[in-house]
Amino acid sequence: MPMNMDSLQASWEADYRKKGRLYGGSPRQLPAFPSGSRVLDLGCGDGKSLVSMEDRGWHVTAVDFSPAAVSLASEVGGNPANVDCIVADALQLPIRKNSFDIVTAIHLLGHVSVDGLRRISREIDRVLRPGGTLYAVVFSQQDFRCGTGTEVEPATYARGNSIITRYFSEPDVIAIFPGYTVRTVEHIEWTLRVRGREYPRSEITVLFSKPQ
Repeated sequence: MPMNMDSLQASWEADYRKKGRLYGGSPRQLPAFPSGSRVLDLGCGDGKSLVSMEDRGWHVTAVDFSPAAVSLASEVGGNPANVDCIVADALQLPIRKNSFDIVTAIHLLGHVSVDGLRRISREIDRVLRPGGTLYAVVFSQQDFRCGTGTEVEPATYARGNSIITRYFSEPDVIAIFPGYTVRTVEHIEWTLRVRGREYPRSEITVLFSKPQ
């Protein structure tokens, strides 16, 4: 089943407009990037990760292709002077080369086609300065939702709202950024309880360094 990026964007926009904030839970623990870092939060969604970026001394640009999501994200920041929220597509960013010290891609890489994944990886490489840091978070193939829905590409499933999710192995994630140095890899497991039943959730986080 071919995936059209315009329809994916429309699906996300419709979900945010209908439901408002899609993600709850505790703020994400982020690496201790240096104070003064220029950080690109790519695919910021409703701003959940921005909560963890408050009071860190970073200069943050938060980007999402959903105007509804960016509107929600813009309401999150504790220090608006250090956060810019913009509507833009990660496949073609209106950002100059080598603009950022850090790029965070938290549950972004799993929501595009294989072609989209290649294009996003090229854009990340373009806007991240030499020696910069990439922090990527994806769902692993151990997550209970892997296999749920209609398979549209290998380990990639569409559910009723037409939003797709790809589930990764550790080598899958590392292969997206050839030539980058892998600094740390962490597998994070937890349990989601719904109506008295427990379901295993699973993420992979990778901290990369771009070559100098």
